[in-house]
Amino acid sequence: MLIVGSMVGSGIFIVSADIARQLGSAGWLLMAWVATGLLTVAAALSCGELAAMMPKAGGQYVYLREAFSPLWGFLYGWTLFLVIQTGTIAAVAVGFGRFLGVLLPAVSPTAWLVKPVNLSTHYAISLSMQQLVAILLIVFLTGINSRGLSVGKWIQNIFTSAKMLALLALIVLGTIVGRNAEAVSANFSDFWSVRGASAIEPDFYWLTAVSATAGPFGLLVAFCVVQVGSLFSSDAWNNITFTAGEVRQPQRNLPLALILGTGSVVVLYLLANVAYLSTLPLEKIQQAPDDRVATAMLSVVFGDSGALIMAAAIIVSTFGANNGIILAGARVYYAMARDRLFFGATGKLNRHHVPGVGLALQCVWACLLVLPRTRLRDSSGAPLIDAASGLERYGNLYSNLLDYVVFAVLFFYVFTIAGLFRLRRTQPEAERPYRAVGYPFVPALYLAAATVIMAVLLLYRTQTTWPGLIIVLSGIPVYFAWRTAAGRRQMQGA
Repeated sequence: MLIVGSMVGSGIFIVSADIARQLGSAGWLLMAWVATGLLTVAAALSCGELAAMMPKAGGQYVYLREAFSPLWGFLYGWTLFLVIQTGTIAAVAVGFGRFLGVLLPAVSPTAWLVKPVNLSTHYAISLSMQQLVAILLIVFLTGINSRGLSVGKWIQNIFTSAKMLALLALIVLGTIVGRNAEAVSANFSDFWSVRGASAIEPDFYWLTAVSATAGPFGLLVAFCVVQVGSLFSSDAWNNITFTAGEVRQPQRNLPLALILGTGSVVVLYLLANVAYLSTLPLEKIQQAPDDRVATAMLSVVFGDSGALIMAAAIIVSTFGANNGIILAGARVYYAMARDRLFFGATGKLNRHHVPGVGLALQCVWACLLVLPRTRLRDSSGAPLIDAASGLERYGNLYSNLLDYVVFAVLFFYVFTIAGLFRLRRTQPEAERPYRAVGYPFVPALYLAAATVIMAVLLLYRTQTTWPGLIIVLSGIPVYFAWRTAAGRRQMQGA
C-alpha cells in the first residue's frame, strides 16, 4: 500500500499529453510507458537485494553509505531533503490544489493572497488560494503522521485502495464503455507513424533543435526527454525502504513489496494509456486542455460531469500519495542524524515513536517550495499577458520540479545499483535473504539506460538538470563542515 499509494499521484492523469506531443505517435506513447515500467521494475528488483540485506531505517541512504562511504550517503540525504522528497511533496500538493479548483473555483492559481513578486526574468514568488491549499495539505498530513504510524498507515490503506479502484474504473470506462471505433482505428492502424511532434529546443547554442520526426537521433532525444514525466509518475516506490526499521519480517516483506508494488503500478499505468488511446484520437490527447488527458477521456463518457468526476479521483489520489511520501521521508533524516550528519533533534523519536522534528523540518521546506512561480513567456521571450485582466501570466513550478527531481533521482539510483555490484565484491559472505533477479544483466541494463537518459537531460533540459547536479555537489562542503562540527562536539563532550 505504501509503494502503490506513493507512486500513484496525479502524473498518470496528466503527463501522457506531453509525452504524446513530444513523440507524436500512439506506439511511441505506449513504448515510453513500457520503458519506464521496465526501468522501475529493474531498479526495484535490484534494490530488493539491498533492502533485504540491510533492513534499517534510511533505505538508500544506508545502502550508499555501506557500498561507498558516508559521504555518498550524506549526498543522497542532502539532495532528498532539498529537492527529491520535499520537491515531490510540493509538486503533488500543488496538483491537489489544482484539481480541487475544478470543484471549488475559489481555489484558483490567480486568486492572490500575496500578488506575485518577480525575482528574475524566469521566476516569481506569490501566494494564491491554490498555493495556500497546497501548503495546508502538507501541514495537515505532517500533523497526522506526527501522531504515530498507526494513523498514517490507516490513511494510506484507505486512500490507496480508493485510488486503485478509481484507476481500474478509468481503464474499464476507457477500453469498454467509451471505446471509440474511429479513435481506435486512427491510433492503432497507424501505430508508429510520428506526426505533430513538438520540437525540443536545447539550451546550448551549439546544439540544434530536434524532434521525433528527425530520424533515430531525434526520436532517441525525445524518448529520453519524455521520461521526465513518466519516471516522476512512477517514482517514490523506494519510500518503503526508508521505513525498513518498522516493517515486519523485512528480509521477506521488503523485496516482495517492491516487486508486487512496482509491478502492479506499471501494469495499471500501461492499461490507462491504452484506455486513453481507445477513447481519444492522438490529436485530442496532445491537445487536452491543461494536459488533463484523463478528464478529456471521461468527458467523452460522462459529458461535462467527466471533469468533476476526474477531479475528485485525482484529489483522492494526490492526498494518499502525499501521505505516503511525507510519512517515509523523515526516516532518512532520522538515520542521518543518528550518524551525526544532520540536525541532532531529527534523530530523536517523539512520544508517538516517530521522528517528529524531521517531519516538521520536511514540512517547512516543502511549504517554501510551493511559493515560487514561473513567469510564462512567448516564443520571442516576452512575458505572456492575460487578455481579460491585462496582467502577466504565471505558471506553477510543477514542470521544473519534475526536472529537478527526476534527474537527482536517476543520479542516485544509478549509484545505488552500482553499489549492488560493489557489495557483491566487497561483502561476498554477507547474508542475502533475497538475491536480485537477473543479476548482473538486469541491473547493468538499468545503469546503461538511466545514464543515457541523464546525458540527454543534461544537454536538452539544461536549465533545470544542471542546477539539480549542483544541488548534489553542494552537499560535499556541507558534509565536511557537518562532520568537523560533529567531531568538535564529541571532543568537547569527552
